[in-house]
Amino acid sequence: MLECNDICFKYHGSEWLLDNVNFSLNPGESVGLQGKSGLGKTTLARILSGYIKPAKGEVLCEGKKLPDKGFLPVQLIHQHPELSVNPRWKIKKTICEVEGQRPDKEFIDKLAINESWLERYPHELSGGELQRICVARILNTQVRYLICDEISGMLDAVTQAQIWDIVIDFSKRHDVGLIVISHDSYLLNRLCSREISI
Repeated sequence: MLECNDICFKYHGSEWLLDNVNFSLNPGESVGLQGKSGLGKTTLARILSGYIKPAKGEVLCEGKKLPDKGFLPVQLIHQHPELSVNPRWKIKKTICEVEGQRPDKEFIDKLAINESWLERYPHELSGGELQRICVARILNTQVRYLICDEISGMLDAVTQAQIWDIVIDFSKRHDVGLIVISHDSYLLNRLCSREISI
């Protein structure tokens, strides 16, 4: 399982944002994380996926600390896809960044990714198009736990439905644990078996 043990974190000069946060996520389980803005949900997501280190506590993935190098088994899909791509890379390089792998053509087709997008740079795609790219490149068999941080908040209803159908199907087929961060209670009730709080 993915374990969050006594996680504490604060930004320089501020009060504790996260104070002794504890929870666990089982393979194949979908849990929701809801709360007001500024409570540390995105910060926790970044800690769980190895982007930042906690001030105290530890994250364990299947009993081991997250590696400092290489592909991490815990992956994060950002609310703002432009934050997770290199603006100087063409999309064809971005989408194959994970160990040089090309995403499964099934995901490319289901996400309605146009081949012409691969020759463009991130700023030449819309937010919805770029989010599709970010989802496609993350869904590979090395992922054990996936954190979705408000990934559909800025998308139209059709794109939202397509992305969530694919993410949930991938999670079920590959026994991937899923954390869904959202302000949308209806979405969390529909996708998750339980909620965690921080």
